[in-house]
Amino acid sequence: MNFKQLEAFLWVAELQSFTKAARQLYMSQPAVSFQIKALEDALEVTLFKRGDKKIVLTDAGQLLYPEAKQMFRHYQKIKAGLDDLKGLKTGHLVVGAGTIPGEYLLPLLIGEFKKRYPGIQVTLKVSGSGQVERWVREREIDLGITGMSVESEGIECLPWLQDQLLLIVPPSHPWVGSGTIEISDLKSEAMIFREQGSGTRRAIEQKLAEHNIAVGEIPVAMELGSTRAVITAVEAGLGVSIISRYAARESLELGWVREVHVAGLDLKRTLYQVRHSQNLGGFAVEAFTKFINDPQVCDVYCR
Repeated sequence: MNFKQLEAFLWVAELQSFTKAARQLYMSQPAVSFQIKALEDALEVTLFKRGDKKIVLTDAGQLLYPEAKQMFRHYQKIKAGLDDLKGLKTGHLVVGAGTIPGEYLLPLLIGEFKKRYPGIQVTLKVSGSGQVERWVREREIDLGITGMSVESEGIECLPWLQDQLLLIVPPSHPWVGSGTIEISDLKSEAMIFREQGSGTRRAIEQKLAEHNIAVGEIPVAMELGSTRAVITAVEAGLGVSIISRYAARESLELGWVREVHVAGLDLKRTLYQVRHSQNLGGFAVEAFTKFINDPQVCDVYCR
């Protein structure tokens, strides 16, 4: 019996799938099956049985699971300490992020992190916040950054950064002259939205709902799958939109869009760090989390 066999056993037990465990371990499914078979042979027991739709633990597997988990935690603690002593010369980290943090914040942060720890391989996956939540749940990523809070059993969700959403319009739009509009004015103008499931879309819906305005009361010009596409559509005069200040910064500086304030509408929102509560990640995850939570780092790269 070795720790590779125990690690394979724990992932299969927790994910109830050889395929998902193989993906998490960066191994082939036959290789995971081989590790489980070797462990069963060493212990002279059967650890898993196939149910109707998933793999479940046998009585022997249920007996082994808590002990194996404790052993593996001790192993990870020892390994993390050794990695620390070695200056994190090796390691792998998979981060998943919503569009705003994934396209406008994390590339810079990851770049600086790589300068400090060049031996750590970092993979960044970008999608809507809803998909990031699913990645966390399926253990496909070590850490998620979303534009919405996640309240679900088995998921840890912590506030990270404050973001400011902005109403942007084409430079020739009549609202530019006034500089400020009433919330009710939003019902008279075609709005360009992100797709359902994006953190920005859900934040807008929540902010409007606080003023008893449903998204259905606002004319929808179009729904687009990326923030860059939304900005381009506003620049082309196809409608107005509410987007993150991080995304709007360049177009505002170049004068391609203009910001209009909405009286009485607080458009601040929070970006969140999301992890599985039973995350088996090593020291690289903890080092990266500590890095992006450093106020000095955020002052430089998240302004």
